[in-house]
This record gives sequence, structure tokens and C-alpha cells, in this order.
Amino acid sequence: MPHLAVQIREETLDGSVEPKIIRALSEAVVAVVGEWARPLVVVDLFGVPEHRWGSGGIPGEAPAPIVTLNMREGGLTHPQIPDAPARLVKSLTEAVVSVLGEGVRQYVTVLIVGVPAGRSGVGGEVV
Repeated sequence: MPHLAVQIREETLDGSVEPKIIRALSEAVVAVVGEWARPLVVVDLFGVPEHRWGSGGIPGEAPAPIVTLNMREGGLTHPQIPDAPARLVKSLTEAVVSVLGEGVRQYVTVLIVGVPAGRSGVGGEVV
């Protein structure tokens, strides 16, 4: 199951951004791995107030979102999805830019976490 966790400035979440970014990120995953993934894509948005973000030990303005995609490692190395990690980084970045504007592109961070077989589970069962 592709699961996206997005850390984003709380001030960005205004009620209209949430459905747009959820839709855009879901479409970005589907564009790379295929239509089969659509009902499985989960997006969680975590708003971080500006004063709770810092860099180099100094509180400051929050940068663009950090998008973390967790999915089974097999989906990232499947021969039918060549260059999946690179394509996902590009596609997810484009999704964020499509909603928040070109000015955030250079700050968007995408992390892809491949979960090895046997190290995840659903309903108490290892999958």
C-alpha cells in the first residue's frame, strides 16, 4: 500500500489546499505505478506551525513540504516499473508544485522508504 505522509506548514492548510494536494499526490503515484494502486494510496497531511520548524538550531519559516512515501520494496524494484524511485520523486514533486506553485519546487523534499517483504503487516498478519 503506497502511504504518503506530508509535513507541511500549518499556515498553508486553508481548507482548499488539502483536497487538491491529496488528489495530486495520489495521481502522481498512479501515474508511475499504475491504476491498480489508486484505491490503495493513502495521504496523511501533518500541519506544522511555522514557529515549530527550524534549521541549524534556529527557528524559522518552514520550507516547502516534506513528502515521505512508504511502500513495499518490491514495488520500487519491479521490472514493469523501470526507474520507479526516480520517477516517483519527479512525479511527487510535480504534484506539490502543481498545487503550491513553482516557487516551492527547489524546496520540495521527497523521501522514498522501501519496506522489505515480511516487515509490514495488515490486520495483525505479516504481508
